[in-house]
Amino acid sequence: MHQRRPYYRGGTYSSSLPASYRNKALFIVGVTVLYTAWLHQKGGLFRDARKRTIHHITNSQYLFLSDIKQKQHNIAGGAGQFLNNSQQQSTTMSGLQAMKSSSRTLSIATWNIAAINNNPFEYWITYDENPEYEKIMSNIEDFLERPGEKDVAVSSVFTQDMFGRLQQRMNDVGWDSIQNYWDNDFKNRKIVSEFMKDPLLGSKRLASMPDRITNTINVVNSEEPVCRPTVINMYDGDLSTLDIWWGAWEKFMFDTPLTISNKGETVTNPVYKLLQPIKKAKYPDITEEEEKVSLPLQTMCGAIFDAILVHMMNTLSEPEVWQSLKKTMVENLNKKKVPHTLDILEKVYGTSDIVTLQEVSASFIDQARKRELGQKFWIVAPGDLDAVRDQNSVIFLSKATFPSGPTAEITHLVEGSFEEGAKVPIAKGDILAITATDLDGIPFVIASFHGDTNGLATKPVLSAIIKAMNSDATLATHKLLFGLDANTYEKAKPGKQQDVLEWGKHYVSYGLTSCWGDVPNPSNYTTFNSRTYLQPQLNKACKKSDKRSNGDVNPKDFILFNKNDFKVKSTWKDNTGEKRYVEDMAFPTLNFPSDHGILATVVEPNL
Repeated sequence: MHQRRPYYRGGTYSSSLPASYRNKALFIVGVTVLYTAWLHQKGGLFRDARKRTIHHITNSQYLFLSDIKQKQHNIAGGAGQFLNNSQQQSTTMSGLQAMKSSSRTLSIATWNIAAINNNPFEYWITYDENPEYEKIMSNIEDFLERPGEKDVAVSSVFTQDMFGRLQQRMNDVGWDSIQNYWDNDFKNRKIVSEFMKDPLLGSKRLASMPDRITNTINVVNSEEPVCRPTVINMYDGDLSTLDIWWGAWEKFMFDTPLTISNKGETVTNPVYKLLQPIKKAKYPDITEEEEKVSLPLQTMCGAIFDAILVHMMNTLSEPEVWQSLKKTMVENLNKKKVPHTLDILEKVYGTSDIVTLQEVSASFIDQARKRELGQKFWIVAPGDLDAVRDQNSVIFLSKATFPSGPTAEITHLVEGSFEEGAKVPIAKGDILAITATDLDGIPFVIASFHGDTNGLATKPVLSAIIKAMNSDATLATHKLLFGLDANTYEKAKPGKQQDVLEWGKHYVSYGLTSCWGDVPNPSNYTTFNSRTYLQPQLNKACKKSDKRSNGDVNPKDFILFNKNDFKVKSTWKDNTGEKRYVEDMAFPTLNFPSDHGILATVVEPNL
C-alpha cells in the first residue's frame, strides 16, 4: 500500500488518517530525526565538501547517500518519492527563475591544456618572431626528402671509433656482441634512405623504443627531469660537434645513476638498465636472432639515430643559431608551459563560473591551488588521480557561483553505466563527473572528459552520463553541463574515427544541444597541428606545404547542456590567449601553450 498525500475535498482540508498511516508516518519521522542527529554529530555526510577538493568523497560514500534515500523510498512508498522529486523539481525551477529574474548568466570554458611535449620540435608551430625557425624546419624537410649527396654512410657520422667504444661498454655490462650487425649492415647504410626512412627499422622499434624510454626521465626529489643528450628533447648541453655529443651521450647511458620510482619502489640504476627487450610476440617484424640481442642492438640504433640528428642540425645551421632557437622554444613551449597556461586561465578566464580542463598533470593542479586561481575556484581533481600517465580531467568551480563547493564525485557511477560487455577506450583520469549546487539553489551535474585519439569513447561516455543521471533518483532534477575534448573529425575514417555530425545527432537524441547548436559545423575547427620531420616517426611527418591538408585540423571541443534548460547567449574559441581565434594558424605558439583552442560560452536560462 502506498502512502498518500493529505488532500482537499470540497474546499475543506482533511487531516484525519487511518492509524496504520499515522504509525508509518511517525516511524518515518523518528528515523529521520535519529539520522539527522547522527549527521549533526558527525558534521554531515559530506562535511568536508567545502574543502578545495573532494578526493575523499569516494564512490562508496556517494552510493551510501543513494542507499539511504532508497531506504526512505522503500519505507515511504512510491508516492513519497514522487513528492520528494516534485519538491526538488520545484526548487530547481525556482532557482532557474531567480537566475533569469536577476539576468544572471553562466560562463563556461573548456580546454584540453595538453600534456607537456618533451620535444620542442615535434609539431609545426607559428613562430613569427624568428624567421630562422621556418628556414631550419624547411631545410630539415628538404634534407630528409631530397638528401642527394648528403645521404652519406652511417660510419661517416657515427664513426668506427664511436662504435668500438660503445661495443666495449656493452661488453662490460654483460651484453652479447653485435659486431657482425655493425660490420655487415649498419655502418654501410645511408643515413637517410637506409636508416632514418627505413620502415622496417621503424616497425622493429629499434630506434624509437630506446628514444621513448630514455628521452626524458623523471627522477625522485627533482622537479626537473633528466634528458638524454639529443636534439629532440629539452637537453640544454652543448651539441655543437659530434665529439662533444658522443662524450655526453656515453656518460649519460652508462655512468649516470638515476633514482626513479618504479611500481611504488625507489630504485637507482644507470640509464642502460631502463631499456627493455623488444619481443617478437609484440613486434613481429623483429627476427628471433635480433630479439636475442635486442638490448645492445637498440642501444646502437639509438646512438646512430641521435648522431644523425646532431650531424643534420649542424650541417643545416650554425650551432649557435639552432641551439639558441631550441633554447627559446624549450623555455616557452616546455618549461614555461604550465605558468603560461595558468596565466591565461587566471587573467583571461578567471571570471568564468565553470572551467573544465583535460590532460592535466598533478603538478599543474598543485600550482593552480597556490595561485590566485585557488582563491577564486574550487579546484576539483578526480579522487582516483592518474599518477602514471599524469593526464587528468579537472573542474574549476567559481566560489562565488558555487559557495558550498562540490557536493560529490560521481565518476564511478558514470563508469559503471557503460553498456554491459562494451569495450570503451577510456583510461584512468579521462572522466571527472561531480555534483554541485549554485547560489540560486540549482543542482548541477558537471563533467569533464578527454576522448581517445579516434573519438570512439565519446558517444558511450555521454550515454553513460545520461544513464547514470536517469538511474539515480537523487540526480533526477540536476542540470547537466559537460565540457569535453570529443576528438571528433570533419572527415572521419568510417568505423575508425568519430564523425562530428554523427556526434551531433547523438547528443541531440538525448535532448541536449551544444554551444555550437544542434548541428555542429564540421569546418569549425578547434585544433591545427601537424608533425614536423624532427621526431622519430617520419611516416607521420607533414611537409610545410601540407600542414593544413595533412595535419590534425578538426572540430574537437564541445560544451553540452539540455536545450530546455539553457540557451546560448554567446560563444567563442581562442588560440591566442586573448579571446581571439586565428584561423589557419598552426598552434601551439610561443604565446599559446596548447594544441587545442579554448572554447567558451555564456548561457542563460531557457524559460
